[in-house]
Amino acid sequence: MADPSDLSQLTLQQKVALGSGADMWRTRAVGAIGTLTLVDGPHGVRMPTARSAGNLDAAATQPATCFPPAVALAQTWDPALIERVGVALGNECRALGVDVLLGPGLNIKRDPRAGRNFEYFSEDPLLTAALGTAWVAGLQSTGVGASVKHFAANNTETDRMRASSDVDARTLREIYLRAFQAVVQRAHPWTVMCSYNRINGVYASQNRWLLTDVLREEWGYDGVVVSDWGAVSDRVAAVAAGLDLEMPGAGDAGDTAVLAAVDAGALSTSDVDRAARRVARLSARVAQRAPAAEFDSAAHHALAREVAGRAVVLLKNDDDLLPLDDENIAVIGEFAQAPVYQGGGSSHVRPTRLDVPIEEIRRLAGDRTVSYAPGFTAGGDGSAALREEAVRQATAADVAVVFLGLPPSAESEGWDREHIDLPVEQLDLLRAVAEAQPRTVAVLSHGGVVRSGQVAELAGAILDGALLGQAGGGAIADVLFGQVNPSGRLAETVPLRLDDAPSYLNFPGEAGHVCYGERVFVGYRGYDAVGRDVAYPFGHGLSYTEFEYADLSVQVSGGDDVTVRLTVTNIGRRSGREVVQVYAGLPASAVPRPPRWLVSFGDVQLDAGETATCELLFATSELAYWHTGAGRWAIEGGEYAVSVGASSRDLRLTGTVTVSGDEPRAVLTLESTLAEVLSDPHAGPAVISALSNMGGDVTSTLDLGADLLKIMGGIPIGRFIAFTGGKISAEEIRSLLESGQP
Repeated sequence: MADPSDLSQLTLQQKVALGSGADMWRTRAVGAIGTLTLVDGPHGVRMPTARSAGNLDAAATQPATCFPPAVALAQTWDPALIERVGVALGNECRALGVDVLLGPGLNIKRDPRAGRNFEYFSEDPLLTAALGTAWVAGLQSTGVGASVKHFAANNTETDRMRASSDVDARTLREIYLRAFQAVVQRAHPWTVMCSYNRINGVYASQNRWLLTDVLREEWGYDGVVVSDWGAVSDRVAAVAAGLDLEMPGAGDAGDTAVLAAVDAGALSTSDVDRAARRVARLSARVAQRAPAAEFDSAAHHALAREVAGRAVVLLKNDDDLLPLDDENIAVIGEFAQAPVYQGGGSSHVRPTRLDVPIEEIRRLAGDRTVSYAPGFTAGGDGSAALREEAVRQATAADVAVVFLGLPPSAESEGWDREHIDLPVEQLDLLRAVAEAQPRTVAVLSHGGVVRSGQVAELAGAILDGALLGQAGGGAIADVLFGQVNPSGRLAETVPLRLDDAPSYLNFPGEAGHVCYGERVFVGYRGYDAVGRDVAYPFGHGLSYTEFEYADLSVQVSGGDDVTVRLTVTNIGRRSGREVVQVYAGLPASAVPRPPRWLVSFGDVQLDAGETATCELLFATSELAYWHTGAGRWAIEGGEYAVSVGASSRDLRLTGTVTVSGDEPRAVLTLESTLAEVLSDPHAGPAVISALSNMGGDVTSTLDLGADLLKIMGGIPIGRFIAFTGGKISAEEIRSLLESGQP
């Protein structure tokens, strides 16, 4: 089809057929419009070996590079590196015949227990947006489409296909939609995947406000909206709302329902045409690609190892226990020989190869003796006897490296966790080893947050590997031996206790509803707002060297940008990378806001003793909040505190910048309080003047002590009229209010 927007040669039935899949992974070929192949990601290509292969059967997929999942990608805080991952994924898609890779996941990590957190980047929308934009840009540069998901407010696995995410407008905009908006407007993904859940009672697939009013009309999106697999409850309602493609194929029933609705006048043919045209355009875009080539699996494995090494977070390193020196090493833990490197469910990739940590450690150890003891089993069987042998090995060595984490059965798509503790047998093992060998290093593998404060009480050093993909074993060895200086940073807060989490009492919901009662105070925003201690803060990560910050300047630089400049010096003895984080806050804010939030970040690579000037920019729009009354973003004018540091709680320097506001004036009515009216620069003086002209009895009501004035200030002005003894009418007050409006 020369012009994919020209549907004149298609019948209504053919246009309807374009709106649903032919099978699990492919769309229908209709006329000159070719089929599309969409398969699961996001951290690897799950190309089925057969067209009808099920959604979760990893053995029925072709081998592909298992890159670190999003939980680890986010810990790199490195958009450029993630863009390279996107390019590699695109090349593998092309080699395997994939047109659209389902990813990245942009949902916010609202609660530490959420079962799919390993597929998502962060608890912070700005970090999520930056990394998601890079991933999409890299993938689509190869001619393969992305499918940003799961749109939207999909933050729990419990009853995920029916539950309603009940969330106020401001929270939805500031936290849960913001990353989607940024990626849509910056990276222009070819598809957006709507989620299973309902949003304030309406299924995402049938939510016209979400799919049309916001996504298309406000954000200008012109790509395809595809359903999550099985997310459509009512295809007719979904097409009317703005859905273009239902996946997977559901036979002829959906088509029949759409045709019947059009025939009955319940669905417009223009809605059918819109959906068909978008699918046709996507098919034409894919058809323009050059022929595919085989991908270089060795080069992609090397990239996966590089990324994994950058994702490792050094949580603790007492007495410079790491990197390892010329020491005999006892490696302990089942996960050292059977690594946990990806999550369960639809994202599970069949890797091209797998680095085993104990083998990689021995490869880099040289002449050092490396012993091994499993210490525990993933199922917890026989741990006492295994623990005794592990203690013996640790006692005989100079240092013990203990691999701990969550077994595959503990977390997956499809359910939420009940707690964030490591298995008891693993903590018992660590305690016994640490008592026998004071020089003990812990290595953590997990998709969701674990209670690592318990580990910190026992181990002298901790490496947090999250889930590192197929090359994670090599990356851990690289960091242990100092081949890589760790520079990863946490992308979510690690609480001391689960019940400290801001979402604790509102997760996962009940009776089909999830109340987002913590509002905008998600993750570090919530912990900071109440001054709650945490095990490790958002953005935390140590290095084998140290960095010093100085010479901060903050200024508005031309229009809507704020420029932050500082110098960073490597004051240690090793070359290293520092991630510089910028946070802003408005102490005098008139609306509930966290003390600070991330507005920018960047990194700098410095040799020992080297100093560099860092310049980071952020738009003043990063200071905005969603004004519910006006239904738009608004910036409060005032003096903002701008801090730079190495985490949300390790703030090294703070400056201020004065920003002009653009808040809308309040619309005053008889339901506006007396205090609101009197504070208005136009209506306030007019009302005071009118009341003064009516005599002392009226104006005396305004001449009150501070306590009574506060009481009276909370009275709607329409009811305040009663206190005037009838000397002023509601119509007169209404007229004064209207005359003072803009």
